[in-house]
Amino acid sequence: MSVTMDRINAHAPGRWHAFLLAAAFPLFLGALLSDHAYSTSYELQWSNFASWLVAGGMVFLGLALLFAIVDLIRGKRSLLYFVLVLTGFVLGFINALVHARDAYAVMPTGLVLSLLGLMLVGAATWSAFAGLRSGEQP
Repeated sequence: MSVTMDRINAHAPGRWHAFLLAAAFPLFLGALLSDHAYSTSYELQWSNFASWLVAGGMVFLGLALLFAIVDLIRGKRSLLYFVLVLTGFVLGFINALVHARDAYAVMPTGLVLSLLGLMLVGAATWSAFAGLRSGEQP
C-alpha cells in the first residue's frame, strides 16, 4: 500500500507575508511610472503621485521587513532574502526623502531610486516565491 503525503514547504511565505510583498511591488511600480510621467511632462501632480506611492510601498515593505526579521530568526528564510528586503526598505526611505523635496529637485534622482527600489522589491518577491512549485512530489 502506498501512502501519499502532502509536504508543506517550510520556505513558503505565510499568508500575510505574501500579501505584504505582493502589495509593495505594484506601489513601487506605480511610483516608477509616475516618476517617468513627471520626467516627460513636468506636471507637478505626477511627482505628488510618486511621493504617495513610495510612502504606501514603504508601509507594506516595512511590515514585510518585520516578517523577514522574524523568519530569519526562526530559520525559515535565507540571509539573502532579508538583505534584499532591508536594502529595498533603506533605498525606499531615501527615495521618500528625495520625493519630499521640491518637485523640480526630484529629477533625475527620484526616477533612478524608484527604478532601483522596484528592482530590489521584485528580487525580494521573486526570492520569497522561487522555491514554490505546483504539483511537486515529495
